[in-house]
Amino acid sequence: AALVGAVPHVALGHGPTPDDMARRVLTVAFAAACFQPLYNAGKLKHWVGHGPWFALVIVALLVLTALCDAVLAAAMARARTRWPFGPLLRDELRAMLGIGSAVCATGAVMALGVAVAGLWALPVFSLPLLLTQLSYRRYAAVRATYRQTIASLARATEIAGYTPQGHAHRVAGLSRAVGRDLGLCGQDLTVLEYAALMHDIGQLSLVDPVPEGATAALPEEQQRRIALLGGAVVRQTGVDSAVAVVVERQADPYCHQPLTARIVRTANAYDEMARGEGPTGALGGPLHALERLRLGTGRDYQPEVVESLARVVSRGGLSSPPAG
Repeated sequence: AALVGAVPHVALGHGPTPDDMARRVLTVAFAAACFQPLYNAGKLKHWVGHGPWFALVIVALLVLTALCDAVLAAAMARARTRWPFGPLLRDELRAMLGIGSAVCATGAVMALGVAVAGLWALPVFSLPLLLTQLSYRRYAAVRATYRQTIASLARATEIAGYTPQGHAHRVAGLSRAVGRDLGLCGQDLTVLEYAALMHDIGQLSLVDPVPEGATAALPEEQQRRIALLGGAVVRQTGVDSAVAVVVERQADPYCHQPLTARIVRTANAYDEMARGEGPTGALGGPLHALERLRLGTGRDYQPEVVESLARVVSRGGLSSPPAG
């Protein structure tokens, strides 16, 4: 079944995904290893018979199988990204509430239906699953389009010359990685990423652009004005109001900010400092940027967020590129 399922991907030129295939085979093997020995030995019939208790056993087994699949998926993601295992597992479990519950319910009906209709029950009951998957893919495509729209809005400051090229996307990548490292997941990560992409959009309301778009070194009042202007713009776009709140709170002392705003503020300042932007531009570089952030932990930056950023940067691949 895994090989058959890979055929459409190969036909579209995407190629098979060995990790996902191996995970599904291992998950099905787990279910079979738990069920078949008891069923073939007649112990299930002796213990629960073929009434409602038998259906309950199947449902319980499918729940265990879903947990096994979530653990495997989180472990694979942990091996690829080195993000904390706990938040990854929570993300997998939350994702299973949708399509996973449909798969488990259909699986239970299949197991019961095969005894009556034979193997013809498999294709009959697989059709609703296919339709559910197509609907889920369409929903995912809508979400992807929504994110692309926000990313396009974020590029407006770069196209207008207010911020350097790629700044918003670098801040969003750093913010998301730090959020993962600190245990954020689900909707909190989405709000964090959208706010990071749009954190500089308030600069479009300025008559005179900030040199190099570097807001971290501006006076507090000017930072607050840009943040409030940005929040007002975000609210007009129809994006989740939680994103606007994060953008508006960028200039507040970190003890008054939500965690997502602390992360965006720290990631923004790091990218500006590491690229050598602002009045001390000649002293750029990741190590100097982290040193300056640590010096600002008394009021501007939360120490735990700065240390998390240091861990993320030390893993490589997310530090800001050299200026120029």
